[in-house]
Amino acid sequence: MYGEIVMKITDVIITPIALIDPPLLNAAGLHAPYALRTVIELITDSGITGLAEVPSSAAIDSALNQAKPFVIGLDPLNWNALRAKLADQFKLEGSAERGVAPWDGRKSVQVYSAFNVACLDIAGKAYNQPVAQLLGGIVRDRVPYSAYLFYKYEGAGGALGFNIEPNATGWASARQKAALDPAGIVEQAIAMVKEYGFKSIKLKGGVFPPDQEVAAIKALYAHFGSGVPLRLDPNALWTVETSIKWGKQLEGYLEYLEDPARGQEAMASVRKALKMPLATNMCTTSFDDLPGSVRTGSEDVILTDHHFWGGLNASMELATFCRIFGRGVSMHSNNHAGISLAAMTHLGAAMPNLSYALDTHYPWQSEEIIVGGRIKFEAGCVVLPKGPGLGVELDRAALARAHQNFLSCGLKERNDEIEMQKKVPGWKFSQTRW
Repeated sequence: MYGEIVMKITDVIITPIALIDPPLLNAAGLHAPYALRTVIELITDSGITGLAEVPSSAAIDSALNQAKPFVIGLDPLNWNALRAKLADQFKLEGSAERGVAPWDGRKSVQVYSAFNVACLDIAGKAYNQPVAQLLGGIVRDRVPYSAYLFYKYEGAGGALGFNIEPNATGWASARQKAALDPAGIVEQAIAMVKEYGFKSIKLKGGVFPPDQEVAAIKALYAHFGSGVPLRLDPNALWTVETSIKWGKQLEGYLEYLEDPARGQEAMASVRKALKMPLATNMCTTSFDDLPGSVRTGSEDVILTDHHFWGGLNASMELATFCRIFGRGVSMHSNNHAGISLAAMTHLGAAMPNLSYALDTHYPWQSEEIIVGGRIKFEAGCVVLPKGPGLGVELDRAALARAHQNFLSCGLKERNDEIEMQKKVPGWKFSQTRW
């Protein structure tokens, strides 16, 4: 119960989906032809449905299904009580005695995220307000995003593997071309910036030796100039020594260097040696990590991800921490569809101290599951969706197709190492490579 509105959750619908994904390279290996997501619908007795979307895996889907009976009957407008109920039922100690599998931290925050976003969507619809308003108010109605570049093999992804779309033009053509050297990365950036109008650029690194990735950054700088901020993310594959050596060469080229080394202590050592900000979504990834962040000074910027921090309210709490302790704040991205993009945009619209343009994989996806199709970018920004709640609704036919993709593709977990071994036999992930 909240104010004069009384409602309860009567059903939870959990739908795993698969979206076409190109062969993008990263520190963990290679993306599969499909990216896995799970769509959550909370149904209420008032006729309002709340939506959310999270990264999919067999473990996460199982945890969502385990949570289902405990949220049915609860008030979706009372998020604190709903979260406490979940935490009590699935805390690590004692849950096995109740016949359910205990959750680790990774599962719990994704489950909290799913229900938090869906509950906020319901609340927004109930009170005819956008989710951003419920998060404290709208600071900006145009949320900036950054071009997200990847080294990649040739191909577009999908049912035939990394197939080619022969009649594609513009970005649709560019997104299926190989990009394995600085020239390929610059060509990719030109096409993505032209299509979406992004004003900043990030390169996913950790794929090639540092000299090649530094050369790609310098090539981007040579083409776009100092007016387009650049970022590089080696995904913590560099040693402290390597991070300092190549970080010094990147001073003056980057707005920040993201996770060059692994762990807070290593990041703090790098940070002390360089004259540019360090960002992270790897060494400070939970509220339990925040004391260490303060103690070590491990980063200048924390990249939240509401899927992995426990929802939109939790990410607003993180933003408050960042304001108090002098951290910049922005957002990390993984593969996602429009429900997540809408949620990220509401969060970005409400976050007073948003410091940098948000990451997004969205240009790499070609499909959508929401009414009206793909969300548009205007000059690198997403305009806050109109309407109450998240401002998006499910396209049932598109959702059914994406679910059929999930059933047909045979993927149950993301495993970039296995996919990479299909290209490079015997390839193994290593936590530190250079």
